[in-house]
Amino acid sequence: MKSIYKTNLTAIAILALCASNAYATASAADLARLGKDLTPMGAEMAGSKDGTIPAWTGGVTKAPAGFDMNKGWADPFAGEKPLFTITQANVAQYKDKLNAGQLALLKKYPEYKINVYPTHRTAAYPQTVYDYVKSEAGKADTANNGNSIVNVTHSTTPFPIPKSGVEVIWNHLFRYRGNAVVRNLTNFPVQLNGDFTAIHNTESMIFASTLKSPPENLLFYWKQQTTAPSSMAGSQIMVHESVDQVKQPRKAWVYNPGSRRVLRAPEISYDGPTDGVDGLRVTDDYDGYNGSPDRFEWKLIGKKEMYIPYNNYKITDKSLKYKDIIKPNVLNPDMVRYELHRVWEVEGTLRKGANHVYGKRVYQIDEDSWQIAEGQLYDGRGELWRVKELYGVEYYTVPCFWLAGDVQYDLQSRKYLVSGLSSEEKPYVFDAPLAEGDFTTGAMKR
Repeated sequence: MKSIYKTNLTAIAILALCASNAYATASAADLARLGKDLTPMGAEMAGSKDGTIPAWTGGVTKAPAGFDMNKGWADPFAGEKPLFTITQANVAQYKDKLNAGQLALLKKYPEYKINVYPTHRTAAYPQTVYDYVKSEAGKADTANNGNSIVNVTHSTTPFPIPKSGVEVIWNHLFRYRGNAVVRNLTNFPVQLNGDFTAIHNTESMIFASTLKSPPENLLFYWKQQTTAPSSMAGSQIMVHESVDQVKQPRKAWVYNPGSRRVLRAPEISYDGPTDGVDGLRVTDDYDGYNGSPDRFEWKLIGKKEMYIPYNNYKITDKSLKYKDIIKPNVLNPDMVRYELHRVWEVEGTLRKGANHVYGKRVYQIDEDSWQIAEGQLYDGRGELWRVKELYGVEYYTVPCFWLAGDVQYDLQSRKYLVSGLSSEEKPYVFDAPLAEGDFTTGAMKR
């Protein structure tokens, strides 16, 4: 891996003076645990006392026999059956391992159920990722009440042993997702009767690690082009994502094929609106959570054992039709696999004087991958409004742990949004031949 982030030395010097706003870096004793009793990413190496959660033994880094990208990501655990199923009838006995969103869905929708399978800790990454995590964990720090990050040049997990909620959020934002990726994905705003309109997109994403001389303060480039329906085809969004968005807010542009114009789009941030989602998601809902953390006060609640979506290879199967997955009220629960994993739970409360449609957001973040697995979003009155579930898989040919899709349920409108499905799309391309020149306004016009 090449340098991922260039940090302005002058800014570091200034931020270093803000001692009252900075969090402590990892100690030498903490760092010595990485690769011993902690995994290279900071998770507990050992399994749970009762053996339900196994020890981490390196994850899955080889494709199962017969793997064919054109048929979807082969499931290493295809022969397994659920250990048990959580429904409205028996939820009380499993309540301690469920979050408020899952409990609300179980109460509201009889169709919703949680099929629990044996736990497999599949998350794995390249050795270079592990090496940089360990070499920089003792240097990475935050400033400006946690809203700026400093002294990070290569690491994709700046805080493998987090001491605060915002450090866990930074790990999610930085997490490794390959180098350069092209994904063909589909979004579905689902109506009360189960009807949906498919919004087809092609996403291109290149991380600064693939660039010989990445711009200062760059995290990644991202571009999305809508290919269908015809009424939206050709529209584009492009983002240059900053590492420190207090110092430099993200740069965003939109392209309208009707006017053939590229316009700056500062509204593509925080709770700005998103096209093609029927009002069911705001900008920083994408990918679990994205963008600057500065509008919320982040509290680290702690680590818990919880049932979360995991190893959801089934929904990548190219023989599946979207109508097999999307049903009225909830996603087809027989398509979702849940496992018991340890998660970091973080609560974000809207800062005094800040504006956002959410008054509070709570996330459960997988300890092995730093991927948000579940989320609960509350309105300004403190009422649970939206529930997120994110379907993670280990992309063993990369290797990296990322999403095979996600869903956001709106408890007030009773609609839901499905994002990122790909069973009817072309296969993902990891290490795509992308270059910095593909993420310019000129490229958008072309």
